[in-house]
Amino acid sequence: MSERLESARPDETPAIVWLGFLAMCVGMFMAILDVQVVATSLPTIQSALDIDPDQMSWIQTAYLIAEVVAIPLTGFLTRLLTMRWLFVTAISLFVAASAGCAMSGSFGELVAWRVLQGFSGGTLIPSVFSAVFILFPNKRQALATTIAGVLAVLAPTVGPIVGGWLTQTYSWHWLFLINILPGIASATLATRSLPKQATDPSELRHLDGLSLLLMATALTSLELSLKEAPTSGWISAYVLSLLAVCLASGAVFIWRTLRRNRPIVDLGNFGDRNFLVGSVLSFVLGIGLFGSVYLMPVFLAFIRGHDALQIGMTMLVTGIAQLITAPIAVALEKRMDARLLSAAGFALFAIGVGMSAFQDPRSDYDAMFWPQVVRGVAIMFCLLPPTRLALGTLPPDRIPDASGLFNLMRNLGGAIGIALIDTIIYTRSEPLGQGLWTRLQAGDVEAATFVGAPLQTISGHSGSFDADTTALLDPLVQTAASVRAINEAWMVIAVLTGCALLSVPFARRPTSTPRDPEMEANASAKRLLG
Repeated sequence: MSERLESARPDETPAIVWLGFLAMCVGMFMAILDVQVVATSLPTIQSALDIDPDQMSWIQTAYLIAEVVAIPLTGFLTRLLTMRWLFVTAISLFVAASAGCAMSGSFGELVAWRVLQGFSGGTLIPSVFSAVFILFPNKRQALATTIAGVLAVLAPTVGPIVGGWLTQTYSWHWLFLINILPGIASATLATRSLPKQATDPSELRHLDGLSLLLMATALTSLELSLKEAPTSGWISAYVLSLLAVCLASGAVFIWRTLRRNRPIVDLGNFGDRNFLVGSVLSFVLGIGLFGSVYLMPVFLAFIRGHDALQIGMTMLVTGIAQLITAPIAVALEKRMDARLLSAAGFALFAIGVGMSAFQDPRSDYDAMFWPQVVRGVAIMFCLLPPTRLALGTLPPDRIPDASGLFNLMRNLGGAIGIALIDTIIYTRSEPLGQGLWTRLQAGDVEAATFVGAPLQTISGHSGSFDADTTALLDPLVQTAASVRAINEAWMVIAVLTGCALLSVPFARRPTSTPRDPEMEANASAKRLLG
């Protein structure tokens, strides 16, 4: 039994445990960073490989679909391979796939490697958050969660500046090559430092292949529908058929999973009230976090005309604010009720998102500074306490499955948030532009100021403009309409983020009793071995 489940004991070997955990964090950081650096340099890749513009989005979509399918499998893969070998296998495959992406000479090659890269990278985030609660007792969980949380939200913040710098200084190949050395180092350190456990090939006998197929079908069709809905329309035949497939396969998957003694994903975790509330908060955080990281580059690139490097420099404010706040969040998280901190974090984050809903076409770094500071301060309080709520009271053998579901909820929230943002921008820009034209034709000075139109062009004017004036104002009005649509998207995301507060009162106060790692390991071993 001791050989099968030799738990990490940080009180005896803290250096070894921390070294292994930090190696896992580095691997997770590279996986998250990879999504953002590639997103900022898609035009460069498109030009280099001569990819059709209509196909370009599949470079990201292939990764994200594979990732979202892999995330909930973390629990099963942990039981099969153990935490150590799951991480080492995943990061090794991620490194190999990154090398394959860099050497790709065609669109098909690149997409195939991106699928492998996404699947291997998908297990890294939940594995790290599982490790927080398995490797460390309560007094060190806050610090471990902070390290993981800071890296998880810092990666998309610094992604644009890293991607822009690499493509401008070297070539697009380095977007993938930068993963290789850190990945090899992480795998080596993890092999030597993480707890040694025996693998369990017998888990394969309990693998429900049909459930796996149903889950993959549901998640893939959902991701595809969210990708296509903003442009094709939510009620288009293609999107509705994808949603129908998602609902049908998802319903059968849930029914089948709840009836099995050893399901591929333990949905029973949602029966724990705190895990359910924490998952709701994770879902809403995904909407706000992914939404804000998506909206800022959209505004800075298409409204202000900045390149990836300039965008990254602007967005660095959020990362700096969160780094400064992290020690404060750790100190408070040890002393205060996680429910209160969660509520304060989401309220502050919603305010920070809402502050960005009042931009005009001339808004730039100065106008974006304080909203970013507020969001950066709030992020750690939106991540640490909800993570403790969701995972902190579960027994160790349930944590890998629960961590996969917890992180899946955040990714799904992000996908839905981005689809909602795109829908608002695509559908609202035209009517908002028509409204601005009406106000300008009526001589509205406030509208002219917002648009940036010379006041003399509308002063004393009533009715339609002549051809020259229309040609002068049209690009200004289109830009201003896009800004108004982006502002509406910011406000919708702010409202949705604020709605997270409604779930907090349903959580129970997490216990603050320190856990004994050895007792928990023995109890977990008994549960696993029957």
